[in-house]
Amino acid sequence: MMPRSLWLLIIGMALNVTASSFLWPLNTIYLHKYLGESLSAAGLVLMANSLASVFGNLCGGYLFDKAGGYKSVLAGVFITFASSIGMVANHELVSYTIFLTLSGFGTGIIFPAIFAMAGSVWKEGGRKSFNAIYVAQNLGVALGSALGGIIASYSFQYIFAANAIMYLAFLLLAVFGFRGIEGDAAVQTSVLNESVPVKHSKKILALSVLCVGYFLCWIGYVQWQSTIADYTQQIGLSLKQYSLFWAINGSIIVLAQPVIKVLIKWFAKTLKIQLVAGMLIFIISFTVAANAHDFSGFLTAMVILTIGEMFVWPAVPAVANDLAVKGREGFYQGIVNSTATAGRMVGPLLGGFLVDTHGMNMMFSIFTISFVIAIITIFMYERVLKKAEENNQVVSDL
Repeated sequence: MMPRSLWLLIIGMALNVTASSFLWPLNTIYLHKYLGESLSAAGLVLMANSLASVFGNLCGGYLFDKAGGYKSVLAGVFITFASSIGMVANHELVSYTIFLTLSGFGTGIIFPAIFAMAGSVWKEGGRKSFNAIYVAQNLGVALGSALGGIIASYSFQYIFAANAIMYLAFLLLAVFGFRGIEGDAAVQTSVLNESVPVKHSKKILALSVLCVGYFLCWIGYVQWQSTIADYTQQIGLSLKQYSLFWAINGSIIVLAQPVIKVLIKWFAKTLKIQLVAGMLIFIISFTVAANAHDFSGFLTAMVILTIGEMFVWPAVPAVANDLAVKGREGFYQGIVNSTATAGRMVGPLLGGFLVDTHGMNMMFSIFTISFVIAIITIFMYERVLKKAEENNQVVSDL
């Protein structure tokens, strides 16, 4: 049985992602179609958002280790709520960029704090805690995307209002529900304050190698939110149809958990196998998408992509939690989340540049190769761990 505190974190994450999912699948479409910006320019705006989120991730991990999860989450959600109010008031290009960047910073603070809290409040759950938060994220994706496409078909103004209302709900939950959910924050702070020398350089090196592959996966995955999103509009798909992709994505992740658990137990018995399998599925998805020309083709690619992410996305935070030394859980989760955010930052800009200069086929080819390189980093990660184990510096279940 999951503890009550973890359920509150799950609800909070669902509210947080539902709020952001009203907007993020439609960012590129809004910038390109409604504000008249090029894909490269849209990529720059999204890059600013993601760069701010990278700093937010690092700040969130640091704040968790120093001040605890409650204060960290409150800081992040207050910033996101304030920026969403600003976006309602003014969403022209300059204002939109500023508020989207602030929102990225606030969201960046929230994610590592919640992941670190989840790992602390249910230690015996192992990777189940992170999978539960991951499912909550995708429940939010399903709800936000499904409703967002419908709302946007009437007016983007309503999207900004819905975004602000959901962040208000999350803020209220955080203020009244998260109080006291600190995990091991007090212990972590005391460990840091005692200045106990902790030799964890090998662990950080191993995690950094893994995060290179994680980064490459994200720059490919985020094309579905940027270049592929715009391309579906060019070939005649509606906003409702595009948003349906993400609704189906989130729904599969929530509803197919029993099937995935059986597959992981039967086939992906180690995190290494789980990661490699997921990345291979990413390659299949991009191959299908590269040859898709209608709704059914892209829907098939999205379903395959969803299966792949169900293997990869929960596994990396679980690895970080296994590697983390006592008192540095927030720091390790900050590294993972900032890596994902960096991928989301670089992906739209790089993808937009490739499409503007060489077309969609080149984009699909380049990012398919990036998935292949990501698989190679998994084996490199394993070698680093083995060398570390030989020196009695790190033990991992990978």
